[in-house]
Amino acid sequence: MGHTWDSYYYHHVKHHHVEGNGPDDLSSTIRYQRDSPFDFACYVGRFLLFIWAELPLYFLRKGKSRLALQSCVSEMANYAFFYFMAIKVHFGASMFVLLLPFGIMRLGLMIGNWGQHALVDEVDPDSDFRSSITLIDVPSNRFCFNDGYHTAHHLNPRRHWRDAPVHFLQSKEAYSNGRALVFHNIDYMMLTIRVLKKQYLYLAENCLIPIGDQTNMSKQELADMLRTKTKAFTEEDIRQKFGIKARSGRKSGWASWTEKIVGGLSGSLSAPMVKEAAE
Repeated sequence: MGHTWDSYYYHHVKHHHVEGNGPDDLSSTIRYQRDSPFDFACYVGRFLLFIWAELPLYFLRKGKSRLALQSCVSEMANYAFFYFMAIKVHFGASMFVLLLPFGIMRLGLMIGNWGQHALVDEVDPDSDFRSSITLIDVPSNRFCFNDGYHTAHHLNPRRHWRDAPVHFLQSKEAYSNGRALVFHNIDYMMLTIRVLKKQYLYLAENCLIPIGDQTNMSKQELADMLRTKTKAFTEEDIRQKFGIKARSGRKSGWASWTEKIVGGLSGSLSAPMVKEAAE
């Protein structure tokens, strides 16, 4: 309940896992200060207000006109259905069965995605090990298809959710060498909240499981490390780290519109840049 019927396929499968939280990912966190409540509000607001247009435009930029048409028609058809049910059938029932679940689901997904990609390595942000995290021994894994194994999911999006824990156990050395971040006793929602409250020492003392070189660091050093991984990337950083041309700070029209609606005054939103990516 809450999902439009194929929005997950178009946005998550055909877009997010192609871009992998990189510069062209419409749900990328890299241009945001990830411990800033204001930036978080801009991030969520942009998705809620503009994804219906930005996703088809993304596919057009990539030369995938069929996916652009399909995603646009699908999203507009769902909105038309919501309108018809609310206006022509029963507003109260439609509000609680369709509209509220739709809004809550999308809000929850963006809160979760922020937590999944809030801690991005400042040296190698293009690494799946360093741009996502892993949650183990957390109750939500039992009910959410092992969603906590997000690094495993990005390493192989086709991996069945039941195989994620086995992969993690078999790949501990790779995770250590890749300087991955592993947490326990916390889910994505609470991790997002802790990061927004800048409670890095709490995360280091109670949730982070040090692996590899992290085992030689003090709790304060671990907390400082986590803090550095929430810093927003500038366009120059992106050019250097991802090997693409920066925009010299220029914003797109979509970013400007989003700032006005969400109330952004500091110019913290930025639209995705164009880079080549295989489907």
